[in-house]
Amino acid sequence: MSGQGYAARLAAFASACRDGVPREIAADAAARTLDCLGNSLGALGAHSGEDAGASPQAAALALARAAGGVGEATAVGSGMRMPADRAALVNGTLAHALDFDDTHLPSVLHPTAAVLPAALAAAEATGATGAALLAALAAGGEVCVRLGMASYDPGLRNSVFFEKGLHATSICGTVGAAVAAGLLYGLTTAELAHAIGIACSMGAGVIEANRTGGSVKRLHCGWAAHSGVCAAQFAAGGVTGPPTVLEGRFGFLTAFLDERWTAQPLLAGLEEMGAAGNWQYARTVFKPYPSNHFTHPGIDCALALRRAGLRAEDVASAQLGVAAAPRRTIGEPHAEKARPRTPYHAKFSGPYTVAAALLSETAVDGAGPGLRHADFSPEAFTDPRRLALAERVEVVADPQCDAEFPQAFSAVLRVRTHSGQVMQSRVTSSLGGPGMPLTRAQLAGKFRLNTEPVLGAARADGVVEAVRALGGAPRGAAGALLGLTRIG
Repeated sequence: MSGQGYAARLAAFASACRDGVPREIAADAAARTLDCLGNSLGALGAHSGEDAGASPQAAALALARAAGGVGEATAVGSGMRMPADRAALVNGTLAHALDFDDTHLPSVLHPTAAVLPAALAAAEATGATGAALLAALAAGGEVCVRLGMASYDPGLRNSVFFEKGLHATSICGTVGAAVAAGLLYGLTTAELAHAIGIACSMGAGVIEANRTGGSVKRLHCGWAAHSGVCAAQFAAGGVTGPPTVLEGRFGFLTAFLDERWTAQPLLAGLEEMGAAGNWQYARTVFKPYPSNHFTHPGIDCALALRRAGLRAEDVASAQLGVAAAPRRTIGEPHAEKARPRTPYHAKFSGPYTVAAALLSETAVDGAGPGLRHADFSPEAFTDPRRLALAERVEVVADPQCDAEFPQAFSAVLRVRTHSGQVMQSRVTSSLGGPGMPLTRAQLAGKFRLNTEPVLGAARADGVVEAVRALGGAPRGAAGALLGLTRIG
């Protein structure tokens, strides 16, 4: 097998998942399904970032409604049925809309929000069992994160995708989505390799919106899921991809990453995936706060200082130290970050999120969310007190954080008070990260935070129970599960 092309090796791994994945991996996939559905339903709630009619998720649903077509799969929340690729577009956009989706380290991408919507759409269209859905999600998620890991440059201490302004989530997510959908459509191993080859021509996304605003980024996971479904369908229809689509001179890896990619993390151990410990997707971490993951350690530091007695009105100046790569996302340009343009833009601001953590009335200690959706509402992000405090927060590169990134997201917050006192807090792994994983109770609290405003407590509990039973659910499991998410 080692003599095969990279796409063929990934396809062989994915094809083997038809016979089942390790029990722990299936359970992990179920947990990610619940988290992703919660984030998607939360995006339909009251604090999704702007007027509901102007949001990217509303635009995606309107586009799907206008296009018509055969009802193969269901949109989360609305209950509307549409072609599978359109359902993947709508649901992927919802999954990423709040920036509350899980993050893989060290690839620094959001695999589930791109792969699960494609898997759900294909599973519903084909009437797959719950076990087949979970196996497809696991396989697609694994391919997605391994592609991201191949992009990590130790010299840069960053993903080459991000150094070039490319959104690894949408690019690698398209390939992972194609694998998940292809398994559920029943593609042969050779056809799965072609689906990978086709998907490599479809992934796209730039991340300038992280710096200066714009709502297009929320479409990235939707487009990846949509494209992945289409790639699987094209492969089923006989379209082929080049056998060296990944490693070739003009292939995916060199085209996106120049010569700065590494095959080892992409291919290592693919033939030994019967052991749960070899899976990289299962190392993906959950978010406790609905903002860009790079802001989380700064939020943790601010909450720690708040618990130590710091009052927002005492802050004369503050310096937030993070790794150099995150600094470019959450700290530059300072004028934009200190005064975000939109509620969504505020989710990518180190100064704003530190200020919010010090001022928010919803902030609590590590037993629950420190920031909530209300902290990114139209009212909150224009609060004069928050903006004035954000102006006093400078974001700098910190050498220790650089050494820890991207295996963990860390930060140090130094505050000088008006009285001249200096207070400091450092975290080496943000809440939810490898050093402080979220507990089952915290994950359940996050799901309730997202879903109870739109479903109510009883119906939210019904979704939880359905996901817990997904591994043993019969054919038609995806449609039954999505039916439970209908609002109203």
